Amino acid sequence: MARSKLKTCWPILPCCTALLLALLFATESSRAETIDLPKLMKIPAGDFIAGSDATEREAAYRLDEKAYGHSKTRQWGWYDREQPRHTGKLPTYCIMQTPVTNAQYRQFVEATGHAVPDVSPKEWRGYKLIHPFERTRRHAWSKGVPPKDRDNHPVVMVSYADASSFASWASNKTGLSLRLPTSDEWEKAVRGTDGRWFPWGNTYDPDRLNSHDKGPFDTVPVGRFKAGKGPFGLLDGAGQVFEWTSEPAGNGRHHVRGGSWDDSGCGVCRAAARHGRPDGIKHILVGFRLVAETCNR
Repeated sequence: MARSKLKTCWPILPCCTALLLALLFATESSRAETIDLPKLMKIPAGDFIAGSDATEREAAYRLDEKAYGHSKTRQWGWYDREQPRHTGKLPTYCIMQTPVTNAQYRQFVEATGHAVPDVSPKEWRGYKLIHPFERTRRHAWSKGVPPKDRDNHPVVMVSYADASSFASWASNKTGLSLRLPTSDEWEKAVRGTDGRWFPWGNTYDPDRLNSHDKGPFDTVPVGRFKAGKGPFGLLDGAGQVFEWTSEPAGNGRHHVRGGSWDDSGCGVCRAAARHGRPDGIKHILVGFRLVAETCNR
C-alpha cells in the first residue's frame, strides 16, 4: 500500500517541489521585522534645481559676516566649492522624514553589539576641532545606552561606516534597501524642485531651525521645528545636525549636508551647502538619515 501511494505521488514530485520552495520563500519573506525607524516620505520623479549661483553664495557669506562679525568663511572660500546651479533629474525614491535618533540607533547596537557612539580624548584631539572634549560627554553613550532624556535626539558621533552599517542592518531587518542618500537625493528632498535656498524659501529665519542663533547650542528632539519643513514635508533639513551623504569628497572623505546646532548665520544651513569630512570622524555635529527605492515593506 505504501509503495502504491509512493508511485502515485512520484509523477507529480516536481510540482510538489515547486510548492515546497514557494512556501519556504514565503516563510523567509515573512521574517522581515518591523523596527522603529523614521517615517519614509516619497519624493516624486522629475526635474529639480540643485547647486547655487553667485547671488546665493554672496548672500550666504553676508549672513555669516553679520552673525559672526568676521569674514572667515568668505576668506576660506567655504561656499565656492558648491555645485553650480543646474537642473537635475531623479526617479522616484523615499527618504526618512527626520534623522535617525538615539533610540532607533540603540536597536542596532543591542542587536549587533556594534560599538556605541563615543570618542576617546585622544581621538577627539586628533580631529583638531574647536569644541572641547568635555562637550562630547553630553552626547556620549554609557553602558550601552544613550544619555538620559536624549532618546529622541538625533544620534551623533557616528562615522560614515557606522551609518552605513546601520543601513545594512535595517535593510536586512525590514526587507527595504536602505542606504545613505546621494547628494542630489538629499538636496531635492530638502529644498524641493524650485531651487529655494532654505527648505522654506530664500529668506533665513532662525525660528524655523535648530541653529546657534536661537537654539540651545545643543541637539533637540527631531521634528520639533515644523515651520522649517521642506516642500515635500521633510523636517530638520536645515540646522540640527549635519548629515552624511554617499557623495565622495576626496580620498577617505564624504560630503555632509544641512548645517547644525552649532552654526549661526546660517549660510552653511542652505540646501546647496556642502563640505567634506573624514569618513572616520565621530563628530558631535554629524548624524544621518537614509533613503530607500520604495516606501513599502
